[in-house]
Amino acid sequence: MIYTRASFAKINLFLHITGRRPDGFHDLFSLMTKISLADDITFEFHGKGIQVTCDHPGVPGNETNLAHRAATLFFAAARNRKKSLPLDGVVIHIQKKIPVGAGLGGGSSNAATVLTQLNSWCGHPFSMAELIKMGCSLGADIPFFIFGGPALATGVGEILEKVLDLDHKYLVLCDPGVHVPTVRVFKHHDFCLTSLPKYTIKSASNVLTKGQTIDIRQYLYNDLEKTTFRLYPEIRSTKEEMEQQLQRPVTMSGSGGSLFALFSGQTTAMQGYEKLCRRWPGKSKNFFLSALHNG
Repeated sequence: MIYTRASFAKINLFLHITGRRPDGFHDLFSLMTKISLADDITFEFHGKGIQVTCDHPGVPGNETNLAHRAATLFFAAARNRKKSLPLDGVVIHIQKKIPVGAGLGGGSSNAATVLTQLNSWCGHPFSMAELIKMGCSLGADIPFFIFGGPALATGVGEILEKVLDLDHKYLVLCDPGVHVPTVRVFKHHDFCLTSLPKYTIKSASNVLTKGQTIDIRQYLYNDLEKTTFRLYPEIRSTKEEMEQQLQRPVTMSGSGGSLFALFSGQTTAMQGYEKLCRRWPGKSKNFFLSALHNG
């Protein structure tokens, strides 16, 4: 049997780096939400072993692919826990629509989708907490995608608190076409560049977790922007041009390089999208019209 599931992208509406850990990773405080832009993942549950293919030439289909690693981990965990599964293998095909290496969590989303879909097909042998623990061992963003829904993320991203009522917004998204290695950005991050006041963070946390509706645009912020812009100045120039064209703030997601602007209505978002496509007619495939996805 063949099943196709959407594997959604994410954006960081705000991202604040709160400290450096002894293990070399960084503590963060971030508001994360899925957006409607998504890859399609097809599952075929038959045979033995794990096969992964992808229509994007830059995404490997071997054991280094996060989706492949997630499936391998799932079956290994089941064997270690002596859990009986109704299948011995899976064939996975990924149709990429999320830009690769753009700070939108495409690979992490794919891995989370594999873990949750295998768990569902096998009768839920693992709890959500167990799946999140598996996901955390593969990548910091994967727990968020398993958790689902908008969330405040702390720790390295594995401690998640549900956001009860995130105001619906549309967004225009730009992939500048620059691959930004996350490790490089964090390695060069300078804590002196962090400038979001602590009272702003506390205020956002208190409001968002109590289910109060706010205009999230007042909290848009990313501590990693200055570092990424220093390493990749073409992303900075793209942001500045977008802000000039759209006449509103533009924020970077994750470690970059995707940039987004929020809109209250679909019509104004479409107008912004079309304006950017006219400004860069040869790069229309680098722009996306999307929406915050609360599911």
